[in-house]
Amino acid sequence: MPAERKGVPYPAVAMVIIAILSVQLGSALATDLCDELGVGGVVFMRALVSAIVLMIIWRPNLRIRREDIPVTLMFGVALAGMNLAFYESIDRIPLGTAVTIEFIGPLSVALITSHRRKDLIWVAMAATGILLLTGGIGGDDLDVAGILLAVLAGALWGSYIVLGKRMGEKYVGGQGLAIAMVVSTVLTLPFAFSGGMSELAQPEVLGLIVFVGILSSAFPFSLEMEAMRRLPSNVFGVFMSLEPAIAAMIGFLVLDQGVTPRELVAIALVDTASAGALRAAGVPEPIDH
Repeated sequence: MPAERKGVPYPAVAMVIIAILSVQLGSALATDLCDELGVGGVVFMRALVSAIVLMIIWRPNLRIRREDIPVTLMFGVALAGMNLAFYESIDRIPLGTAVTIEFIGPLSVALITSHRRKDLIWVAMAATGILLLTGGIGGDDLDVAGILLAVLAGALWGSYIVLGKRMGEKYVGGQGLAIAMVVSTVLTLPFAFSGGMSELAQPEVLGLIVFVGILSSAFPFSLEMEAMRRLPSNVFGVFMSLEPAIAAMIGFLVLDQGVTPRELVAIALVDTASAGALRAAGVPEPIDH
């Protein structure tokens, strides 16, 4: 008998797309909040809200085994640094551009784990896209600090993925992320006082930051976890590679950030390179950042 063909798991695909939309919409709303609270304040409050929600959902055992402490702390450091670098970046350059540059993190992890020479084509394609975006090939130069911060966020995202796999071996479900988010909250606290935290006294500002924390972390993470149970990791990675394009769309619709034809080509190149590399390597990407 011929093998039964499984249909496309459309609900799981929808979960991935909604999760990406949620993360990027949260990032766009957080960009506006940076004027009120400062970047450090937004990152701290987002981490605090996310930590509270995740701790309530997962209720992890806080008696951590001694051998698990180093990786848990490193995971929290990567999470804090990734968010600080990313939000500082989108405060300087367009959201779609920052996410596209940042995507070199998971792309690099996928390529390193692949060990196939033919995957060098994805490296060349992604490099061309990044050069187009940053002005290296016939374009206007972007803020250098914004570009470097996006690169740093990408490097930390790559570390986050690698450490996340180790955390998955030590904790059940999202318990490890919940604890790491607490670590991240503590680490970002000193940066919170660089902005106008007094603005939190305004109910609309406090309500918006709580909404952003849920929209960009707890909600999409829950969707992602369910989608990963239903989709093969390589398929999951392909759909996740849509993130730069969706970020550019959100930046255009919410932040009125225009996208030039050159930038569209650049984003398409990075999206294609990411889809190819992630499909070959089957590296799932944690969505929270």
